[in-house]
Amino acid sequence: MNPLFIFNYDNPFINTNMKQPLSLAESKPHYEILDGLRGVAAILVVFFHILEIHSGGDHAKQIINHGYLAVDFFFLLSGFVIGYAYDDRWDKMTLKDFFKRRLIRLQPMIIIGSLIGAALFYFQDSPGLWPEIHDVPVWKMLLVMLIGCTLIPVSKGMDIRGWSEMHPLNGPAWSLFFEYIANIVYALVLRHLSKIVLAAITLTAAGVTIHYALTNPNGDIIGGWSIDATQMRIGFTRLAFPFLAGLLLARTAKLRYTKHAFLVASLLLVVLFSVPRLGGAEHPWMNGLYECFCLMVMFPFIVWLGAGGKVKGEKASKLCKFLGDISYPIYITHFPIAYVYMAWATNNNYTLEEAWPYGILALAAAILVAYISMRFYDLPVREWLRKRYLTKK
Repeated sequence: MNPLFIFNYDNPFINTNMKQPLSLAESKPHYEILDGLRGVAAILVVFFHILEIHSGGDHAKQIINHGYLAVDFFFLLSGFVIGYAYDDRWDKMTLKDFFKRRLIRLQPMIIIGSLIGAALFYFQDSPGLWPEIHDVPVWKMLLVMLIGCTLIPVSKGMDIRGWSEMHPLNGPAWSLFFEYIANIVYALVLRHLSKIVLAAITLTAAGVTIHYALTNPNGDIIGGWSIDATQMRIGFTRLAFPFLAGLLLARTAKLRYTKHAFLVASLLLVVLFSVPRLGGAEHPWMNGLYECFCLMVMFPFIVWLGAGGKVKGEKASKLCKFLGDISYPIYITHFPIAYVYMAWATNNNYTLEEAWPYGILALAAAILVAYISMRFYDLPVREWLRKRYLTKK
């Protein structure tokens, strides 16, 4: 789930006149604001990747510098929503039912993301970025596409882009690989844990994350997209705390209604992701400390704020719904479009000042592709799968 990931809840109601805190165990509201925040974060990821090529390889110069933390925000949202949606359903739901639901929710867009990556692959040829794309045989690219549809990581021998990605045609699919792992661990282990044990494990994961962030020479927690030992360690580190924290938040949080929650939470995300690189090369730990602050303080606060808020007005409600609907599709389909933009900007040696209108066009294209994929592929396919595999006969 990016993430990311949309659920249909029962009883879409929240008491906006409540005097006392509302326990998550006492109500099952539809969290419209969390849907909207997922979309805001996903669009910021698109901006991050489009602008990435203009940093000249220097991450300190990257605009929306901490946009990669959206993945960690998605993991936290995922833990929160998984716990909220499924913790109290296990007396009526089997492991098989749970896994079928998760596959139906996530897998169709993983397939379309791999197909789009294949369709755009040879349009990404760039001597400055990927000098051998034009030499990749079609059969090999198609094989990588088919493997990508399963979400199984490819070996280095199948790395047709040269960035050591586990999914060369659609880089962000790495986070869905870890999302599936989180779902499996939740179903087999985490759902059985008491709040105290879960809290202890979450604190342990926090300690591991803090240690890595403060001792990493790069001063960040970027990574997780390759299957080598170092990158896998980063991936599991990035997954563990936010997913566990989201799950713990769902089980323990008391919600309070806050006015303008969507606006405030959205602005917080924009600000947090846009903060420049801190500490420089001399003090990388400062940036690591900032990222821990985002992960362990601000992201849980933003989720708590969004879960307790309520959208006022039909337009605001439609906006949150639209953002929520396209959040997962845009996240899992945008990177091939960003690859094309990166290749075009590099091949023409364009600066950001020269290329920004085309960057906006790439963003618009990513949103359009996401909407079309969602409207005419993802929703109909999931509905068919739901009727075929989840409806009792």
